[in-house]
Amino acid sequence: GSGGQAGAGALTSARPKDARRAAAADAVSGDGLGVTHIRGRHSDPFPSSPSSPPSSPTTTATAAATATGTNTAARSMRDPGRAVAIVTTAALPWMTGTAVNPLLRAAYLARRGLHDVTLVVPWLAPSEQLLVHPAAVFNTPEEQGAYIRRWVKERCGFEPTNMKLDFYPGRYATDKYSIIPVGDVSDFITDKRHDVAVLEEPEHLNWYRHGPRWSDKFEHVVGVVHTNYLEYARLEKHGAVKEAAMRLVNSWVSRVHCHKIIKLSDAVQDFPRSQTVNVHGVSPVFLEVGRRKATAAALAAAAASDPDVAAASAVGHAVNRVITSLGTRHAAAAAVVAGGANPPSLAPEAVTPSREGFTKGCYFLGKVVWGKGFHELLRRVEEHNTSGDGRDCPLQMDVYGDGEDLHAVTKQARDKALPLQFRGRADHASDQMHGYKVFINPSLSDVVATTTAEALAMGKFVIVAEHPSNAFFSTFPNCLTYTTPAEFTTAVRRALGSDPAPLSRRDRYRLSWEAATDRFLDAAELGEEQTRGAGSAQTDRVAEGIAHALHSSMAGTEALRVAAGAGADTLRPPDVLDATWNPQPWGEWTKKPR
Repeated sequence: GSGGQAGAGALTSARPKDARRAAAADAVSGDGLGVTHIRGRHSDPFPSSPSSPPSSPTTTATAAATATGTNTAARSMRDPGRAVAIVTTAALPWMTGTAVNPLLRAAYLARRGLHDVTLVVPWLAPSEQLLVHPAAVFNTPEEQGAYIRRWVKERCGFEPTNMKLDFYPGRYATDKYSIIPVGDVSDFITDKRHDVAVLEEPEHLNWYRHGPRWSDKFEHVVGVVHTNYLEYARLEKHGAVKEAAMRLVNSWVSRVHCHKIIKLSDAVQDFPRSQTVNVHGVSPVFLEVGRRKATAAALAAAAASDPDVAAASAVGHAVNRVITSLGTRHAAAAAVVAGGANPPSLAPEAVTPSREGFTKGCYFLGKVVWGKGFHELLRRVEEHNTSGDGRDCPLQMDVYGDGEDLHAVTKQARDKALPLQFRGRADHASDQMHGYKVFINPSLSDVVATTTAEALAMGKFVIVAEHPSNAFFSTFPNCLTYTTPAEFTTAVRRALGSDPAPLSRRDRYRLSWEAATDRFLDAAELGEEQTRGAGSAQTDRVAEGIAHALHSSMAGTEALRVAAGAGADTLRPPDVLDATWNPQPWGEWTKKPR
């Protein structure tokens, strides 16, 4: 591929990097707390000073430019004016991590005003939107774009005016529970400078790609790996064979198209030219819930020893409930007055953070498919409730979500007489979630679970397995990890029998998107991985070119695409992206004229 980039030490401001970070921390948490420097393969989850001086920007940039075969002057990701296209595989209102996290990355990067940021998301025909987000169906990309922008304003408190939105056609693959691009996604990016491309799920975006290499078309291409596809492959019939095949395909399609790969955790496979660092954050609404819970806990502690404080607190709670109710009614009335511009079904759910303490016990939220941790969830609950230490502290849970395996999961829970209440689909930020004290996520298939980060931000206990996907979370005091059923029971007893510690300002900042954006900009720089290690030799570059030519040729053949699982008629895009596009149902491969 081509490109000219600076190394990780490149600075574009007169201020040192630590000073910039301290200022950002001040804006979020009120004190000068920096975030980690990224050194080597992993990032230190704690703020610290570098143990050695950073590499010379000129030296590292020159090495990166040489490795990528460019003669242009190398540039840093932090350089003002760079055009950044963030391409992902899902879009709101589908509340999945690959829709939410790339959106917030784009919104917060654009908010800084230093880059020209475009978010590139899939557009589904209305018939397939009904399968993914039935409560909100859009007739045009413009309608969906307006929804996405309102959601950012509601959850983050600012208008993403500097963020552009582009849509490419996609098909919802019912056998994969995911969206497959139709045509060449890069053709739908309206900013033709072709500077920086951030491929969220690079393997997924390129499984069936027929077209030029992203790294030939864009100067700087970074892939962010979100999903542990190998874990899903293991759960299928002939899982070992499918896992080995997917490992090979994922590695090659990613390295062929990306200059560098960012792994959110080491729960995923190894990739050449990769670095492991969590570059995700949580929206401010979750941190606000956590702040209010901490305030409520402090008031409750004071009320326990002072009757006057207790009485004042009770009155305050009553007044707050009345004000909240009136505010909700006012918002509903305003929506009616506004007419058809923002029909209720197409408006993001309003969030009103509670001012009360935790009033409920344990819950889990996630898509109800076996691969999302439901085997482990049912097993952990059964083991706990039948163990000697668990019988006097029985675990009852509310489970939120829906999905293709909902019927099978609920049936097995009933057959085992497990005390699980399935409550249906819900937004994690919705008011009904604020009262829970304990979030239990035993999944081993996550890379970095967005819901776990959100629960921590809300000031809750989280109980998770000791696993690479939870390495970042395990550094927070309210994260309780386990490796055995007995340790799981110990964690449950502790969480139900005590109160979580209020988040420190430092930890609030670490969870924020301000910190995540800095981590991303650091990790996206091209550095030593371009000249050392797997994928850096000239012979590797030649092999990647050959692999791309072979893969693109095969992906351009309709019969081979269908056999490989791309679906029929996904090679060429429709003429127009709107409600007139009505592709045949997925799995019915008798071709019809467009």
